[in-house]
Amino acid sequence: MVKKPTARRLAQLYAALLYNANLKGFVQGKLYTGNVKALCVPGLNCYSCPGAVAACPLGALQNALAAAGHRAGWYIFGILLLFGITLGRTICGWLCPMGLIQELLHRIPTPKIRKSRITRALSWLKYLVLAVFVIALPLIYGLRHNLPLPAFCKYICPAGTLEGAVALLSNPENGGMLAQLGLLFTRKYVILIALLLACVFCYRAFCRFLCPLGALYGLFNRFALVGVRVEESRCDHCGACVGHCPMDVARVGDHECISCGQCAGHCHRDAIALRCGRRAIKPSRKTGRILWGALIALLAAAILWFNFIDAPRNAETDSYSSDAPVGPQVGQQLEDFTCALLDGTEFHLADHRGQVVIINQWATYCTPCVGELPYFERLQEEHPEIVVLAFHHWLEAVPTAADYVAQKGWGDWQIRFAVDTPDENILRRIQGDNVMPRTVVLNPRGEVIYNEQRSVTYEMLRSLLEQANN
Repeated sequence: MVKKPTARRLAQLYAALLYNANLKGFVQGKLYTGNVKALCVPGLNCYSCPGAVAACPLGALQNALAAAGHRAGWYIFGILLLFGITLGRTICGWLCPMGLIQELLHRIPTPKIRKSRITRALSWLKYLVLAVFVIALPLIYGLRHNLPLPAFCKYICPAGTLEGAVALLSNPENGGMLAQLGLLFTRKYVILIALLLACVFCYRAFCRFLCPLGALYGLFNRFALVGVRVEESRCDHCGACVGHCPMDVARVGDHECISCGQCAGHCHRDAIALRCGRRAIKPSRKTGRILWGALIALLAAAILWFNFIDAPRNAETDSYSSDAPVGPQVGQQLEDFTCALLDGTEFHLADHRGQVVIINQWATYCTPCVGELPYFERLQEEHPEIVVLAFHHWLEAVPTAADYVAQKGWGDWQIRFAVDTPDENILRRIQGDNVMPRTVVLNPRGEVIYNEQRSVTYEMLRSLLEQANN
């Protein structure tokens, strides 16, 4: 007999759908970049997932810490405090897509690893991950270099690899990215496979041992408005609740408790219940139907909005118009231009209003230029929603750019390559000269937010992209 899904399982599925309501993103292989993306969802859901309509709180926290030397991240600190005080680790048990994936994997019939003193000791590891990869490294790197380093997202996060990279790369539209994957992705992919396999044998292995978001929310469990309540007058301290709990709890409701409610089913004294404040949550059937009806209506509205109403804007709309004067300086909107690309197509700047555009001036004889081009390609493949144009000067005293690009194997790259001409004169439009490299970054309104003659790093480009989207 097939069991009906529990209310918690339905809540997990609902949260996963709501967080990823941009369903057309999975079909098109593109990310949603609307204004809602600046907000954070409670659970671990990667910003770079094609369906994601909002940001991940961990990524936002790391960027806020990296900017701590010159900008206070009041929003992310406030929203995490709000999530923690109201829900705590109930988010992990009810509203986290990664938690759902782990639980479904654990249902695969295999021998299971039971919790023990070893697993309880390992459960503290996630607090080390939180301290080092989410707080210390982004904060120190940001203060020293004034650049973001989302260390957990970059080096560990399985949600980013699975929901972001794998989801994007599995789309045929992004097939050209596969050949550009490097050692960093390989390492993260190995971590992902290892964690997914671990979840088959060990309940919520990532959640219990490595997830820094769960560690953060666990700090609020004692004070959270919603959680699990034990009625002491009924409890006989038999230990059945802790013994049957698949998490590494020492007592019901401690920092490891995800408020899943499984312990209530094993309590022979009926002493355990979900609570809101001091009151037990026991909705009537009528109230439950009304609540689920409202939630389904909200989900339907979200799917309608993100897939049909809030459609990608183009140059014919006024949504990304700018009143800034035309010019190459920061704060001005760059003069429109059209140029022929090396692949035989044409690039028209005005067609890309609504997207971040990065223009790079390079030359085959410029060693720093050649050295930094892979950074632009990496940024382009990780963020297919942006546009990167690399143009070569028209000087003829060097091998042609087309031959050089072919020799280097860059012809299959995602960034656009062009050769400037006296007629098109991109160089004049960006106020460039023969000293290279030069990089210009435009926000979605076509306004210049950066125009400098200097080499860039990948971290600089990530920081500039974040600024352009704000």
